[in-house]
Amino acid sequence: MMRLALAGAVAGAAGTTALNAVTYLDMVLRGRGGSAAPQQLVEELSDRTGIPVPGEGETRENRVSGVGAVLGMVTGVGVGALYGASRSLPWRPSVPLAGLLTGLGAMAGSDVPMAALKVSDPRNWRPADWLADLVPHLTYGMVTAAVFEMTASGCGRRSPGAP
Repeated sequence: MMRLALAGAVAGAAGTTALNAVTYLDMVLRGRGGSAAPQQLVEELSDRTGIPVPGEGETRENRVSGVGAVLGMVTGVGVGALYGASRSLPWRPSVPLAGLLTGLGAMAGSDVPMAALKVSDPRNWRPADWLADLVPHLTYGMVTAAVFEMTASGCGRRSPGAP
């Protein structure tokens, strides 16, 4: 199972790269700015835990931005590792279904903490906001599932139909 989880983490890193690419492409196409939610999440976590983000002014803002980005990567790699570990279970849905479920899981992994900490309230999102969140996460899920399946045979798993 450890090899499957590691393969899933690698697939999650590929999925995270795809999610970032789709997000930045959306920013280019629509001319929109990046989301401030990751930075707001870091600020809220800092306030609630009492762990300060060091620095002042621009230096501190840059650290907050960096921590927000790292948390996104940790979420993506972590969800990928969980995906890989889950592939050792008897129920193995098809790649499209697994990708859909993984994308929704990653979306929950980023949106639930923001809602719980009152950084964002998805109940107030417009359809365009939901779409801007959903498309990159579904891309993440599909890429993660596909990359995992392409590499899983190296983990002692046989692809469906293999001898």
